[in-house]
Amino acid sequence: MLSTFYNKYKPYYKDNLHLALPIVVSQLGHTLVHLADSVIVGHFAGTIQLAAVSLVNSVFMLILVIGMGISYGLTPLIARENGSNNYEECGKLLSNSLIINFGISIFLYLLVHLGSLFVIDHIGQSPEVVAYAKPYLAFLAISIVPLLIFQTFKQFTEGLGFTKQAMYISIWGNVINVFLGVIFVRGMFGISPMGVKGVGLSTLIDRILMAIVMSTYVMRSLHFKKYIQSFKITFINKIRAMQIIKIGAPVAMQYSFEISAFSGAAILIGTIGAVEQAAHQVAINLASITYMMASGIASAATIKTGNNLGKSNFLDLRRSAIASYHVIIVFMFITAIFFTFANTLLPYIYTEDRAVIEIAAQLLIIAGFFQLFDGTQVVGLGILRGIGDVNTPTIITFIAYWLIGIPLAYLLGIKLNLGVNGIWYGLTFGLLAASVMLFFRFQHKTKLLAVSN
Repeated sequence: MLSTFYNKYKPYYKDNLHLALPIVVSQLGHTLVHLADSVIVGHFAGTIQLAAVSLVNSVFMLILVIGMGISYGLTPLIARENGSNNYEECGKLLSNSLIINFGISIFLYLLVHLGSLFVIDHIGQSPEVVAYAKPYLAFLAISIVPLLIFQTFKQFTEGLGFTKQAMYISIWGNVINVFLGVIFVRGMFGISPMGVKGVGLSTLIDRILMAIVMSTYVMRSLHFKKYIQSFKITFINKIRAMQIIKIGAPVAMQYSFEISAFSGAAILIGTIGAVEQAAHQVAINLASITYMMASGIASAATIKTGNNLGKSNFLDLRRSAIASYHVIIVFMFITAIFFTFANTLLPYIYTEDRAVIEIAAQLLIIAGFFQLFDGTQVVGLGILRGIGDVNTPTIITFIAYWLIGIPLAYLLGIKLNLGVNGIWYGLTFGLLAASVMLFFRFQHKTKLLAVSN
């Protein structure tokens, strides 16, 4: 029976993994930038500046995911039009997406520069942590512009099934980021030590280079010649722009609800103490690595779902989606075991502060449990995005994270004095709720498609 079940989905496992693996590596690039920042600062600048990285990431990611989410609105549309062999429409969608994402990036930069830099003075954080956080956040704010330009071309190529190029660019970008980060933080080759501000500068340089290389590749490669004949950098069309925004805006809200819940948790933890905040940064950074790998599998599920929808092949759509669920469950189960058994060793990647390591080790055991729920909920979102179902999942994420997760985190962590562990228990329940509700939504929508066609 097990053999029959495996053979039923075997072709879909292979197709999904072939498409997903380069996306996974590329998605990891975004997280590895922050991981590199944390590692470099933790070892070369100390616990207080590592806490500053935690504070900045909690605030910055809340804003960045708005732009990232809107950029994701392009991928299912490109996958669908490519599935229908409508190449001209792909180029026009790219034009609209580039203009939208550039405009959003400027808005988000101003939001960080004028809003977030002021807000972090008034959320009960340690003054010495805030002092280090501000210059780091300023550099990250500027980096939003090149990052969203890179994202536009990345989502375009991935929607067409070309996933390896963004992967290679992300790998080299991270190498450059680490190399420059160490130089700037430590102060080498005649450069004065810059501390946490140095990793902000290295991230900005890295993202500018990535945007230049990715856009040049798309515009000059023969692979995309037939797709970009209708591309014009000044072309904007209300109907196409609304198509992108109707998918991208709810996706941005979905990511915002989840990330804001984790940002809210980080801020709650910051009111407990800098050591706890640094430990949270270590654990959440490690959990973010596996999450971004799951996000890569979810992006592949979006592309495959969009392609099958464009071809009106609803049996393959459903089986491919179920295969994505199988893959993520196995992967996250493995990472959960790894986090649980290596919980006392992994924090040493970031710091040698024993107080930070002791707390982070406890959090990694909790992270081992929520890995499974985190992976299945993001895959559910990816599949539903592929069929254009984004509004109800947005409501689901709001309920899961802000009506269940954060209130429980506050109750357990602050009111019942369970501290940072209690806050993480609340987040775990939020992820569980999202995972279950999105799975039932997936079952309902895909069965409905199969019956109606």
